[in-house]
Amino acid sequence: MSEHNNHATTLMAQRFRGFLPVVVDVETGGFNSATDALLEIAAIPLEMDEQGLVYPDNTTSFHIEPFAGANIEEAAIKFTGIDPYHPLRIAHSESDALQEVFRKIRKAIKSNGCKRAILVGHNAHFDHGFVSAAAERCDLKRNPFHPFSNFDTVSMAGLAFGQTVLSRACEVAGINFDQNEAHSARYDAEKTAELFCIIINRWQELGGWDHQLRM
Repeated sequence: MSEHNNHATTLMAQRFRGFLPVVVDVETGGFNSATDALLEIAAIPLEMDEQGLVYPDNTTSFHIEPFAGANIEEAAIKFTGIDPYHPLRIAHSESDALQEVFRKIRKAIKSNGCKRAILVGHNAHFDHGFVSAAAERCDLKRNPFHPFSNFDTVSMAGLAFGQTVLSRACEVAGINFDQNEAHSARYDAEKTAELFCIIINRWQELGGWDHQLRM
């Protein structure tokens, strides 16, 4: 690892008390994480430059096969436009998808000198609940996320921009948002990551976190 990366790693670990922010979005077959299908997941670890500014790393995303006996609400499918059983939909099992997502997150945690991930989401409690429920169903013992803490961009955007809907918060923040692409886990995660980074970096620019004092 280069000297630059060592410095960036140290800043990231210090910035969030050893937790690496990872932006997550899920698309589901309903609102109940215990009974309803997880249909899509996207995860984006954050990186930090030598000035202490955060930016999104690469996105990992999967279409997911409904688990055996999963409930799928018709209203949820109409809202997202997802056809879980489309013959051309390339989907993975929950276990395979989550194992790969978790593997990449653990790699990012290690490379940033952090001890665990913390989930960032728009209505983060929802995403966190579905990820945790799926990990438990699949008996995955190494869930990298903090078990209950998260960063919710709904609250953050309400504070920073006076908007809580993702598309409207992005508009005020100067982020392009295509409604035709919305409700895809990958697209929504990438827009949420942009929004989170803008808020965190702007707070630093205002003097809320001085990376110079932590070098």
